[in-house]
Amino acid sequence: MALSLPDCPPSLKPIQHYLKLSTEHDTRDPVISYWSRLTALQTGLTLDKSSNEALAVLLPLMDWLEKEKSDNQDNEAIAHEVVASAHVENYAMKLFLVADKQDRAANFGKNVVKCFYSAGILFDVMQTFGPLTPENAHYRKYAKMKAAYIHNCLKNGETPIAGPLAGEDDDDEGEAPQEEHQEDIPSLPVNPPSAPPSAPAASPAPAPAVAMSNMAISNPGSSASLSYDKVARAQKLCKYAISALDYQDTKTAVENLTKALHLVQTGEELE
Repeated sequence: MALSLPDCPPSLKPIQHYLKLSTEHDTRDPVISYWSRLTALQTGLTLDKSSNEALAVLLPLMDWLEKEKSDNQDNEAIAHEVVASAHVENYAMKLFLVADKQDRAANFGKNVVKCFYSAGILFDVMQTFGPLTPENAHYRKYAKMKAAYIHNCLKNGETPIAGPLAGEDDDDEGEAPQEEHQEDIPSLPVNPPSAPPSAPAASPAPAPAVAMSNMAISNPGSSASLSYDKVARAQKLCKYAISALDYQDTKTAVENLTKALHLVQTGEELE
């Protein structure tokens, strides 16, 4: 169900991008719409829950969320956070893959900015379910940085650099693209990859990883009793490794396979 809200007052400006993303997905993907608006509400309540202008936005938003959840009790991606988290993560990665492929091919345009930016916002939405994994935190930062960088280059008539940038680990994510410079997200591939790509930037391997890999491989037949969450985590690490190989990033593939093997054998995850 679509929702019409008054303009956000200055005190609620930080939630505008969540609301815009949700409006774009009312018919495209109601799950994304729901969780984007929930994130907007939760963020808005921390910013301003007393002024009349803020309440004029937040109260109808709260009513909409309650009705949507009641009307969609059979939709597991709305009713259950574990399923919802996977849905939002997969969608964010689809957008990231679309943008990253175009960026690496030097096919720059406003839609690439839009995809990177929207992926970054969806990783923000994922924080509703708990802290981001290191991989998702990296994708979030990289997506936002790339969106700001390409947007600023296009605005200034400059040609962006394709692929990872030098100094991309800086804390400054740059100027975010404004709404008037964004276009609708393009249609996603019919069969987009289900696993995330390798981390766009090559980062140093954790110091313990190499040493621990020798320990894990030295006893390949051992195994541990794993909980559902740990099984899911091991599967995800394997997917990361497969995707890294798609990008010919053997270093990242080895790191993720080492982590998966250690988790399966010991029940503990490498830091």
